Amino acid sequence: MPKRFRLTRRFQIAMTEDGYRGLRKFASAAGLDEGEALSFLFENFDGVTDTEKLGNRLRRFNSELEERKR
Repeated sequence: MPKRFRLTRRFQIAMTEDGYRGLRKFASAAGLDEGEALSFLFENFDGVTDTEKLGNRLRRFNSELEERKR
């Protein structure tokens, strides 16, 4: 029996404009709203990420983070 889809957690998040545009594009293509798209991505995180590229991209993002905050 499939799990019932309930949005039980709500929280404020801050996203970059590029990140939000990517989320909206993904959600639209998938026929979901932004909250449903985020739920899908995090529930299926291991299946939708390339583990070899993830570490490298995370290191690059972290190295640029302070500069991007200015």
